[in-house]
Order: sequence, then C-alpha cells, then structure tokens
Amino acid sequence: MSKKVLVITGPTATGKTALGVALAKKLGGEIVSADSMQVYRRMDIGTAKVTAEETQGVPHHMVDVAEPSENFSVARYVEMASACCEDIFARDHLPILVGGTGLYIDSLLSGRSFAERSDREKDIRNELNREYAERGGEAMWSELNAVDPERASRLSPNDQKRIVRALEIFRLTGKTITQHDAETQAIPPRYNALTIALDYVHREDLYDRINRRVDQMVENGLIPEVQALLDLGLNDDCTAMQAIGYKEIVRAIRGTVTRNDAIEQIKQESRRYAKRQLTWLRRNPDVCWLRWQSTPDLTRAVKHCLSLWQAPDAAGIPKEVEI
Repeated sequence: MSKKVLVITGPTATGKTALGVALAKKLGGEIVSADSMQVYRRMDIGTAKVTAEETQGVPHHMVDVAEPSENFSVARYVEMASACCEDIFARDHLPILVGGTGLYIDSLLSGRSFAERSDREKDIRNELNREYAERGGEAMWSELNAVDPERASRLSPNDQKRIVRALEIFRLTGKTITQHDAETQAIPPRYNALTIALDYVHREDLYDRINRRVDQMVENGLIPEVQALLDLGLNDDCTAMQAIGYKEIVRAIRGTVTRNDAIEQIKQESRRYAKRQLTWLRRNPDVCWLRWQSTPDLTRAVKHCLSLWQAPDAAGIPKEVEI
C-alpha cells in the first residue's frame, strides 16, 4: 500500500499557502512546495513565496533550492521532492504538497522515474524536427501510422510536437508510444493522495483576487527584484525569467512597454494561467473541490479538509463544497 499524502492545490491566488499551513499544524505535517518558480532563490515577490511569518513555524521544503540561472526540470523536482517526503515520513510527520504546478504534483505522485534527457534523446528529437521541416507533416504522420496506427489515428499531420515525440520514443526504445504509455500507466503510484483543489464560486472573485495580488507585488518591490536579477547577469531567455511577472517587468525595464502596460499584462497572463490550472485539475475525477464565497472562511475550510482526511475514502462527505 502506497503511503498517503495530502495535496492542497488550485489556481494562483486562492489561499493554498494559508490552508496548507493551518492543516499542517493540525495534522503534524510539513509542507512540500509544488511550485515550479518558488524553487528559485531571490525570486520571492513575483512568485508569492511564503514568508517566515506565514510559515508559522511549519517546515517548508522545495523552496529556494536552485539558482535562477539553472534550468530546473520536473525530473529534478521529483527526485528532490520524493526524498523530502520520505524524510518527513521517517520522522512520523505528514507530507503536505502545496502548490499549483499540476505537472510537478502528478509526476511526484506517480510511480514513474524521470531521468534527465540524454544527449542521444536530444539528438534524435532535433533530427526528427529537421525531418519534419524537410519532409512535411504528411510524410512524418505516415511513418508514425506504419508503426503505431492507433496513435496516428488520434493525431493530425500538423501536430508536429506529438508526432515527433511518438517517433522519438519508437526510435529510442523500439516500442510504440501506445505501448509505452500503457506500461507507464500500469505502474502503481508512488503515493496515494487526498487532493483538495481551491477555487472561487464566482470567476470574477478569483480574477479580482489575482489583480489585487499583482498590485501588491508591485507595491512590495517586484520591479527592483527583477532589476536585481538582471544585475546578476541573468539572460532574459532563461527559464526563471520567463515566469509570469518577470518577463513582463523585464520588457518594462528594457523600455519596450510602459510600466503600466507591463502590470496589466501580468494581470492578464495570471488570469489565463489560472484558467489553465483549472483545466488541468478538472481532468482528475478524484479531486475534492473547495470553492470560496467572496470572502474565504479558513476555519470552515480546515474543518472540512480534516473531515475528508479522517474519513475512510471520504465516505459520505461531498467532494464539492462552497465555503
């Protein structure tokens, strides 16, 4: 039986940090961050990184573990975060995953291993992309159809990314991506999880919360934070500087947009990101949804989450509530 963890997730600006800390204090838990940008040091304001005061003494892991110049991968996250979870379990505490990066959460919970991409893999992918450009989508689709008609039937010849990926798997392993995916899905999960996703009953309340958070970030010093990163010599194109809130301020500093336009772009991109996060979460039928009214009620939320955690299979407890 896999060990069980608690997951608090949801789109940006829904109060995941506060709920995670409150539940950790009740359950003897420690927080394992599942945020792809909070791993970077010196990126505090724009990532809404938890402050020392907000932790309330609860240990937080997977925060400030990489330099902004590094390309931090999901493989590295899984390796480091799973080690954190095992250490927390060894001390008879509960790992509580808190964050909105769905790929990180799903990858950690699964039993799959994630090796860093080898030079051979990179070479094959580059070669396939060149072939696609030279031969065209129809020819590449036909090649895939010859070895994996099941997958080809689900793809358009224009879907370069997925055709290349399917052919890459075949050239690397001799297995079709259909077989590869079936074998992957058969691997038992690394951890069982109760996943609680936060949202707002009314979309306009979520968007208002996002907009106000961006204004607060600017007030708290987002622009000087981005300038300090640039002063370190970071390339504008590095992964960390492509984060929402950072790339827009870089453009303002470079003078290609006004400061006010950059702030509005951050708000717009944050709202779009929230929609993508919700779309990702809705794919999982096991998620328990907690939707806030206009003003979140943390006390009631904690009580509901504890009921879900303590009930066998959450029997008799609704999987969607408004608080």
